[in-house]
Amino acid sequence: MEIEEEHEQSLITRTKEPPKIHRLEESVVNRIAAGEVIQRPVSAVKELVENSLDASSTSINVVVKDGGLKLIQVSDDGHGIRHEDLPILCERHTTSKLSVFEDLQSIKSMGFRGEALASMTYVAHVTVTTITNGQLHGYRVSYKDGVMESEPKPCAAVEGTQMTIENLFYNMTARRKTLQNSADDYAKIVDLICRFGVHHTNVSFSCRKHGATRADVHTVATPSRLDAIRSIYGVSVARDLMEVTASDDDQSGSVFKMHGYISNSNYSTKKITMVLFINDRLVDCTSLKRAIEVVYAATLPKASKPFIYMSIVLPPEHVDINIHPTKREVSLLNQETIIEKIQMTVESNLRNTNSARTFHTQTAEPSQSVPLSSSKEANDRSPSASKQENVPVHKMVRTDITDPVGRMHAYLQDAPLSQHERKSGLNTIRSAVRHRRNPRESADLTSVQQLLSEVDNNCHSGLLDIVKQSTYVGMADNVLALLQHNTRLYLVNVVNLSKELMYQQVLRRFAHFNAIQLSETAPLSELMMIALKEEDRESKADDVMKQNIAEMNVELLKQKIEMLQDYFGILIDQRGNLSRLPVILDQYTPNMDHLPEFVLSLGNDVDWEDEQNCMQSISASLANFYALHPPLLPNPSGEGRQFYKNRTRTGNGEENVNDPRESEDNLDLELISEAETAWAQREWSIQHVLFPSLRLFLKPPKLMATNGTFVQVASLEKLYKIFERC
Repeated sequence: MEIEEEHEQSLITRTKEPPKIHRLEESVVNRIAAGEVIQRPVSAVKELVENSLDASSTSINVVVKDGGLKLIQVSDDGHGIRHEDLPILCERHTTSKLSVFEDLQSIKSMGFRGEALASMTYVAHVTVTTITNGQLHGYRVSYKDGVMESEPKPCAAVEGTQMTIENLFYNMTARRKTLQNSADDYAKIVDLICRFGVHHTNVSFSCRKHGATRADVHTVATPSRLDAIRSIYGVSVARDLMEVTASDDDQSGSVFKMHGYISNSNYSTKKITMVLFINDRLVDCTSLKRAIEVVYAATLPKASKPFIYMSIVLPPEHVDINIHPTKREVSLLNQETIIEKIQMTVESNLRNTNSARTFHTQTAEPSQSVPLSSSKEANDRSPSASKQENVPVHKMVRTDITDPVGRMHAYLQDAPLSQHERKSGLNTIRSAVRHRRNPRESADLTSVQQLLSEVDNNCHSGLLDIVKQSTYVGMADNVLALLQHNTRLYLVNVVNLSKELMYQQVLRRFAHFNAIQLSETAPLSELMMIALKEEDRESKADDVMKQNIAEMNVELLKQKIEMLQDYFGILIDQRGNLSRLPVILDQYTPNMDHLPEFVLSLGNDVDWEDEQNCMQSISASLANFYALHPPLLPNPSGEGRQFYKNRTRTGNGEENVNDPRESEDNLDLELISEAETAWAQREWSIQHVLFPSLRLFLKPPKLMATNGTFVQVASLEKLYKIFERC
């Protein structure tokens, strides 16, 4: 019976009709495609950053909340999006990168499919704020499922585009549950921005968590690739890199050029870092990575991995970029040949350095309580076998200029050393201390931490809200600017605000400054003489005394060279020439007319005896120098235009100030042009650099509520009452 029942069941199954094939709904298709293109938050960030690069941006800022699930905000200063293009911006397969399929053969842009933004609108809430060059205002518009939710609304905007992605994967429950580890996703985003920063050295990048005042990644444009690697991955990586190049122009075989930096035999870590760009596109190439790992496996100790940066350039027609939904991989013509030649180049360079392998060690005399090992045991012990002890933060950094390595002598026995050995050991320890400082994990001095705590504790919450939520209106005069906050209008002192912002930024970036390289070195003695003469214009008999003061200050600063360089990015050579200044605010260079005053303040106004007062006074001097003071030349657009009149002289040789001639011929047009440029540059910096930075970083002190920095000049509610009475 059972056999008969099974037979009948099988007959029923055979006679059952096959399932009907039907078209999926378009919304389902789009959501499936979106899940392939935007696999996790870092995929969205990569697409948005590449769009910013395609827009010729020079500054790209990324803000992330909860690993990107709650918020991803990418702002750039690129060419923006035209108003007439906004309606189709987020539709699938809309792009400005190509028109016909043949364009793929020569495409050089990052994006080309027109799927990234569309995919984001199907799995998140997308808002675009953009302004193009020449527009009086920008536009803001939100998208859902590929279409605009409403017409674009005019709004105030900074030049470029800001893409805001909120509640990523809100409608994909399973995907969202698998991405609950926000720390892991944020680390992937940080790593991505680091890679872009290494390759695109002409663009400044920053990446921070939402609400954080300090960026986890912060780069500035630099002509040197090695400097970019040093600022992002640290000195310990950059010191062990060597440059490699390879090329081939065989038209019948492989055609390519490769330039990069690879770690030498001295470098050792547990995880490989490979940063690979092919035709300026960040990609993975498993075959190339495996080929290079094979070379290093025969050179490095077991379980040690290298650092590799490579940029490969090929003719566009030799690269197929359309093989992966996220464009993570590409296919190369004659790929095996190219990989083989690169592998041989790496092997040749590595073999040459392997014969001169060195180890970076820290030499110190052991205390009596520590047993001494035999020389044979010391030689046999692997460098990686010894583990560094956890050292308190205040033991790792210099605490005063007379004790350059902190208080390490408290742990070591004072042993008689020769002068050469003492100097060599001190340099080694200094080097080790500096290399131990990771730019993303600062070990700041206790005094600097106390100064930062004072800034936090002294913050005025009401002014903080005004700064963060206000809109810049314009300059009211040479010092005061107009801000609108809700229904109130405020006059704010730009000089005071910029000075406080620079002071706080110096403390936050302490010991981790990028550099402004002066085109020519500036002698400190000459700068100080200029400042001293400017302070006392009346007296001409004290030039000898002024020269003595300048020389004494120069000698003082020459004694502080190392501290100024390590902590504040101020580079002074042994001859007393200034050659480098710190970057305190991105995209901003201080007015060099105030450089003599700054140099003199370093010598006269700094308390070098007390650590906290020293750090505070140097930071204050830098802040005053970098503040947006009015240019020294009067504003030619106002009453200051009288300054530019060509003075004539009367018959007795006196100047005729009230010359009746008012034509343009009676003005120094060259000087006016210089002044107009200086004032226009300052106003641009105030609008596009200072106030955006104030919103991000400034914590206004309570004193600003009473010293005239913020003055309310109008209230919409009170104006309504006046109008009602009228």
